[in-house]
Amino acid sequence: MNQIIENIRKELKDNMDEKAVLSSRRFFKEELKLYGVKAALVHQISKKYFKSLKGKTKKEIFDLCEQLMKSGYFEETMVACRWAYFVHKQYEPSDFDLFEKWIEKYISNWACCDTLCNHPVGEFLEMYPEFVPKLKKWAKSKNRWMRRASAVSLIWPAIHGKFLKEILDIADILLLDKDDLVQKGYGWMLKSASQSHQKEIFDYLIKNKDIMPRTALRYAIEKMPSELKKKAMERPTK
Repeated sequence: MNQIIENIRKELKDNMDEKAVLSSRRFFKEELKLYGVKAALVHQISKKYFKSLKGKTKKEIFDLCEQLMKSGYFEETMVACRWAYFVHKQYEPSDFDLFEKWIEKYISNWACCDTLCNHPVGEFLEMYPEFVPKLKKWAKSKNRWMRRASAVSLIWPAIHGKFLKEILDIADILLLDKDDLVQKGYGWMLKSASQSHQKEIFDYLIKNKDIMPRTALRYAIEKMPSELKKKAMERPTK
């Protein structure tokens, strides 16, 4: 099993690209630990080596995911996040605690947060909706990535028209968050929910637009008709 990890690391090192390092760093405020491998190639590597895991149990695959995440390398974490999704048909309720642990201990940038939460965690929540209320605890965390995760984990369920009440509850908790990456996360969640629940999301935005950070508001209205966007962005008259 460790040989697979070594092979992945060798292939990532063999494909290091200084231009990719510079390009990646333009997208992140955080200091990233990078090989410098283009995203499309990282995805190819993740699929290639996942095929060699045929016959392995979900636990064995998740153990490998954790080994990759522990390295702190951006590309290794992205491979792990994709592997975690590749076994989504095998998810079971106990996996929630593991996903929570991974976010809290190993996630250190928005891209890895979104890759893990949009797909593995989002899929898990659609399978086991009884865990959705637990996201409220994440939304109150001191960890910015846990707070962003509470929102972006609901992106795909929101697009599918699910969990409107819980989405608005999470938005209430995050409403005045000062972290711009959290603001963008919950704005994105509201935007996704607006595709199935435009009126409810618009009403929520109108009710809160005078106190909601403009960053979150702009994200939230992106999919709305221009006349609704205009109303949402109007400044209050003095």
